This record gives sequence, structure tokens and C-alpha cells, in this order.
Amino acid sequence: MSVICRKAVREDVDALYTLIEGYAQKGIMLPRSKETLTEQIDTFVIAELDGAFVGCGSLCRLGKDLVEIRSLGVTEGQKGLGIGKKLVAFLVEEARLQGIPKVMALTYADKFFERIGFTVVEKEIFPEKVWKDCVHCKKQHCCDEIAVLRRLD
Repeated sequence: MSVICRKAVREDVDALYTLIEGYAQKGIMLPRSKETLTEQIDTFVIAELDGAFVGCGSLCRLGKDLVEIRSLGVTEGQKGLGIGKKLVAFLVEEARLQGIPKVMALTYADKFFERIGFTVVEKEIFPEKVWKDCVHCKKQHCCDEIAVLRRLD
């Protein structure tokens, strides 16, 4: 049993859409259209277990020194195998290679992120995120997600 993380390609769009839509229907991830996924495919990474799609995540630049991990998910039945941890490690390394010193996420899985080196912080310290995405979110005025941050410098 071997988990491999790699950059996503166009052929991954259907699998990405299905996984993200499942989370979005539960209200725990923002939905993404297939068109948006195709346009942003270069920001996504894929996890495969023995060649099968089992998870994804993406890195969205919010400013010159800040990126966000978003659309992080693992398929049902594959949780608890360290796949999310491998995806985050891959994305953090990607941020490091790009010279970006801060990686953040908005999540309901704050304990997961804390176990892998992130710290819970106030959402308000990320005006870049608020003005980019939060203004379009239906939970804007009653957001219950938890902000986490990891400094790479």
C-alpha cells in the first residue's frame, strides 16, 4: 500500500469534482465547477493509493507572502491512513519552493492541522482571504471555520 502525491492534470477533473462536490453537499467545503477546476488545475495536487485517486488539495496564492490550502479532502473509506498529512506536506513543500513563508487554511479539522505543525489563529488576520473568497460565501456573517497558520520562515 503506497500513497503517492502528484500535481493534478486535466484528466483528474472528474475525480476532483466528485470528491469536492461530496464535501460541498455536506457544507464543509466550497463547491467548485468543472470549468473552475479545469482553469485552476495547476494549483491542485492528487493523492493516489496503488494508482487509484484517494484525495486532493490545492494551493491558492492570497498575497506575496501567503498561500491557502483549500479543497483538501480524502475519499470515504480512505481516511485515517495519513493521506491528508501527505497532501498537506506536498502543498507546504510547494509553498516553500515558491518562497512563500506563510501557509493558512480555514477548516473544521483544526486538530488535524495542529498535529502537523499549524497553529490556530484569528481569521481576521487574513484580510486577503476575507476579500478574495469570504465576501462570496453564504456563511460570511456566521462563519464557523477555524483559521490555522504555519510559518515556513
